[in-house]
Amino acid sequence: MPPNTTAPRANSRGRVLFASVIGTSIEFYDFYIYATAAVLVFPTLFFPHAANPTVALLQSFGAFGAAFIGRPLGSILFGHLGDRIGRKGTLVGSLLTMGLATFLIGCLPGAGTPGWAFLAPALLVLLRFCQGIGLGGEWSGAALLATENAPAGRRAIYGTFPQLGAPIGFIVANVFFLVVSKTMAPEFFATWGWRFPFLASAVLVLVGLYVRLQLVESNTFSRVKSEGHVASMPLAVTVRRHWRPLTLGTFNMLATYVIFYLLTAFLLTYGTAVDSIDKARAAAEKAGKPFDPEKFTPGLGFAKDDFLVMLIIGVIFFGICVVISGPLAERHGRRRTLIGVSLAIAVYGALWVPLFGLGQFAGIMAGIIIGFILMGLTYGPMGALLPEMFPTNVRYTGSAVSYNLASILGAAVAPFIAVALWSLADGSPLLVGLYLTGAALITLVSLVLTAETRDSAYEENLAG
Repeated sequence: MPPNTTAPRANSRGRVLFASVIGTSIEFYDFYIYATAAVLVFPTLFFPHAANPTVALLQSFGAFGAAFIGRPLGSILFGHLGDRIGRKGTLVGSLLTMGLATFLIGCLPGAGTPGWAFLAPALLVLLRFCQGIGLGGEWSGAALLATENAPAGRRAIYGTFPQLGAPIGFIVANVFFLVVSKTMAPEFFATWGWRFPFLASAVLVLVGLYVRLQLVESNTFSRVKSEGHVASMPLAVTVRRHWRPLTLGTFNMLATYVIFYLLTAFLLTYGTAVDSIDKARAAAEKAGKPFDPEKFTPGLGFAKDDFLVMLIIGVIFFGICVVISGPLAERHGRRRTLIGVSLAIAVYGALWVPLFGLGQFAGIMAGIIIGFILMGLTYGPMGALLPEMFPTNVRYTGSAVSYNLASILGAAVAPFIAVALWSLADGSPLLVGLYLTGAALITLVSLVLTAETRDSAYEENLAG
């Protein structure tokens, strides 16, 4: 009999890159439509009984933060499945979890509906938590899909494709919101129009599922399975044997999360808050609510739609710099590239007063663009760095847990801390910027302690 020369099936380059970017784009689209609605709609829709608009906003951010509690749990669940049964099926499960939760949010009645005063906010928090579970397993699987199918010397470049899901999802979600808000009466948008982006996610999820079901398992994981190196308890192995990269990976992502959620969730709040006490008083009187001048915190006074457009422009630079960051990380190494960007973020945080505090359009727009440029340069290399820090048999769990633990430290609390610092400084962004600088310095120390991973034996690193 002739020898068996059949090569293992492999995913084509185009299929790998498209599947990694479309999945994360859908997941981040789902995530960001909630972030936008949390600022623009949910405070009045689900928390109408709050004492004042600031309290309603904080309650809305509290529901927003529920996802960041779910994300580490999702990383444990889907990381276990990804390291035990494979990447492909796990990616399908994470996408379904996220998509179903998003669709159901679009079906919720408001808290003002009779009988739903407490149930509607509770279900919102629960579904937001489920969104976090899904996203907790999505990113790492997409990053592994890209990097484990990448040719030698191009892992950082392939690793930027799942990272592109963040800017693509943000742009699509917010353009959708702009279109529905511009084409509908404000009253209809507040009650029904905001639901359309959530319900439309069902169509996007079907597209993502179709693409991912065409994939085959990566040869890297198949080799681990065939040689008997699959970890029976990936989380236990990761914590016991790989606690150092788990810790460093978490803090390597800290500044990335802080800068992004300050640029989106916080800046959208700060940028659209009224800029004078007279306007705030008039708005409270129009809404029939008491006005307390002691609790007034001035913002920049932009119209919500106008500021969303400004953020979308900034996110375009985010996407461009994600693409640029891949070749930089291949040429100079992941560690050196990220150390330089983290230093730049620390300086950028110290400049928030001249950029955002003077109320000048040119400075504000420049601050948004510079921030998103730095975001792209720090986020792009993470698609390669975090997976490279762990051996193949616990790579899904290790990269997912560190990525999502960072989401709690750097994203879940960021809007709360930023709003508190903004109020403490009487409307100045000084303390918010210094908060970003502090996060960047912590990440800088973590990166200094992290070994370079560019030349790591990615496929041969099996047993850990």
